[in-house]
Amino acid sequence: MSGVPRWTYVCRVDEIVPNTGVCAKVGGDQVAVFRVVGADGEQVYALANRDPKSGANVLSRGLIGDLQDELVVASPVYKQHYNLQTGRCLEDEALNVDVFTVRVHEGLVLVRERV
Repeated sequence: MSGVPRWTYVCRVDEIVPNTGVCAKVGGDQVAVFRVVGADGEQVYALANRDPKSGANVLSRGLIGDLQDELVVASPVYKQHYNLQTGRCLEDEALNVDVFTVRVHEGLVLVRERV
């Protein structure tokens, strides 16, 4: 059936070290999945793994932080910061990365494939 969302199992949430990311193949895409643990609890985010400035698939290796009151990942290549919720680049509005829908169900991280 076309139009039905497909979910890809990535890993167990506890297999992602807190405040780091992992890379997974979701459909035809490389996706960076981040587990963020803080005082407000735990959240999981998913962005395209491709750094739009360098073209390298490295965002899953980036450092997570808080910049200008936004939760971001810093690209390990040129250090641009991408918002984990929107994919927007803080330094260059012409750059952004795709955001994927992600959920945790019974401890399993699932990412929705592009339709």
